[in-house]
Amino acid sequence: MVVENGTMSKPGFSYVITAQAATGRAHCARIETPHGIIETPNFIFCATHGAIKSATMEQMEAVGAQFLLGNTYHLWLQPGYEIVAKHGGLHRFIGWNGPLLTDSGGFQIFSLTYGRVVDEIKGKVHRSKFPKSLLSITEEGALFRSHIDGRQRWLTPEKSIEIQQGLGADFILPLDECAPSHFNKEKTAQSMYRSHRWETRSLQYFQEHFTDRQCMYGIVQGGEFLDLRRESIDFINQQPFFAQALGGSLGIEKAQMYELVDGIMQRLVSRPTHLLGIGGLRDILEGVQSGVDTFDCVHPTRIARHGCALIARPEAEYAKEHINLKNAVYREDQNPIETDCDCYTCRNFTRAYLHHLFKAHEGTGGLLLTIHNARFMMRWMAAIRQAIQLGQWEVFYRQHRRR
Repeated sequence: MVVENGTMSKPGFSYVITAQAATGRAHCARIETPHGIIETPNFIFCATHGAIKSATMEQMEAVGAQFLLGNTYHLWLQPGYEIVAKHGGLHRFIGWNGPLLTDSGGFQIFSLTYGRVVDEIKGKVHRSKFPKSLLSITEEGALFRSHIDGRQRWLTPEKSIEIQQGLGADFILPLDECAPSHFNKEKTAQSMYRSHRWETRSLQYFQEHFTDRQCMYGIVQGGEFLDLRRESIDFINQQPFFAQALGGSLGIEKAQMYELVDGIMQRLVSRPTHLLGIGGLRDILEGVQSGVDTFDCVHPTRIARHGCALIARPEAEYAKEHINLKNAVYREDQNPIETDCDCYTCRNFTRAYLHHLFKAHEGTGGLLLTIHNARFMMRWMAAIRQAIQLGQWEVFYRQHRRR
């Protein structure tokens, strides 16, 4: 692995910054992988069970998606990574030819017990609707009960990497503990140090079972405490990871998250950087301003299945960045979701038809809105890249930040 002048590379992989904003850390980059190129800033769609709900891989390619994320926890429990490996890996199993990333599986284990960490960031602090699955955490790993069949399983750093190597994604993550925001500083620090030890073991196992078709991300932990985050940053900076991700709770208010992400990005070395579980338009805007390359979230596809369409115009409801087409106001609306959108849905159907589909409980409605929302995200990311490349990022950032 070679790092020189903001460029990181290893055989089959490279990271090159291609454009830089005049001020701040916003930039465009090009990540080369064995399965294609990722232009950043970019958004990663979540294929949790090896599928995008309500859309095919061909449709995701058509909207311009470049990067998908598979869920190690769920793919381990069903169908099992051994079956995926027998198919030649996750790419062949799901029919996706582009770059793939898999998480470590730890987030699901801890979120099913503590509640969804990402919802804490969005001001929705709660416990999971599932019974507690995490039975114990030790230095060895996490003992949990499968939510599918109730069987007890151990997830260790080594096992997580073994599973991910069987899945065969281009990028993989080390096992870490996702401490929730209700942990105090002492418990958050203990969790962070354990994560560092687990990341070291993950990396060691990866290097001992090396494959030249995979790279590993390191994960910055430390909760909402900037001094702990700085310790974690120093640890990550010293490790031979190809890329890095920001994990764990970033606070319960958006302003706190933006400030914390910016503080973290000031100290990280120049590598592909991913913000885990974040996908709101304003959140992406602030992340790019701080220097983040990629983002992931289930939000665009999840809200599509509930009748909501992402929209950039001021009519978006209650600053939620979307409209709900199930509302009666759209019953006779003969306009497309957006007149300037080039997606299949906007080119062929009206809001009134989409309203009808959801009122009639037709699954086609979720498919058509998934196509629109996925294309919307790709257009949004392309607009961000263009603004940076043309030297117009500062104007773009100020204009859209006010919305």
